[in-house]
Amino acid sequence: MLRNLELHIDHYFKGKDKLSKDSLIFSIKKDFPNWSDNTINMYLSKLKKDGVLNNPSRGIYEIENKEQFYPKISSNLKRIYNKVNREFPYVSFCVWDTIWFNDFMIHQPFKKYVVLEVEKDACESVFSFLSQTMKNVFFNPDEEIFERYIHNLDEVVIVKNLISESPLIGRDKITIPALEKLLVDMLIDTALFSAQQNEKEIIIKNVKQRFTLNELKMNRYASRRNREKEI
Repeated sequence: MLRNLELHIDHYFKGKDKLSKDSLIFSIKKDFPNWSDNTINMYLSKLKKDGVLNNPSRGIYEIENKEQFYPKISSNLKRIYNKVNREFPYVSFCVWDTIWFNDFMIHQPFKKYVVLEVEKDACESVFSFLSQTMKNVFFNPDEEIFERYIHNLDEVVIVKNLISESPLIGRDKITIPALEKLLVDMLIDTALFSAQQNEKEIIIKNVKQRFTLNELKMNRYASRRNREKEI
């Protein structure tokens, strides 16, 4: 039965990028009049899980035909992640590289930062651990530290607090931020993302052309940062 619905999905979206849930259910019921609302909801959830449908915002569906966010994860990033993970196996953290934004920008920044976001209680311990064997490691730098020190260095490791309930994903056996989190952070953390500020509209436009963004996920995370209205 689910397979029957999957075969009809393209027809429902013909000529349309998105459909409201009510419109989609109305179309499904015309082809499958004996299905209850609960049955349809169950099948829609399964199609979302299988990657056939996407639910970018409340009550809206679209066919999942865009690529998945899969940034290039360098050997250095993996090495740092594994090093921290071995020493702090029960700590929640993620890693990422500011160079990932270069794919969406016109002007390419010369400098790049490796960023570790670590749960608050362990953040300082991870910083101390990395500082023993690595140079240019900074802990929760503010705008003044960026201006006085970080902007003069080509490669830097930044350790900062991980916001609770941040949207994270797994890629190549490491944990990285979801694309929705990175975009929200770019709009809020202007010191860390100073190289992207002049092109933030271009970045968002290019991201939306290539990837499906989950607006609910973005709004929930922005709300965790008390910036939902601005986002």
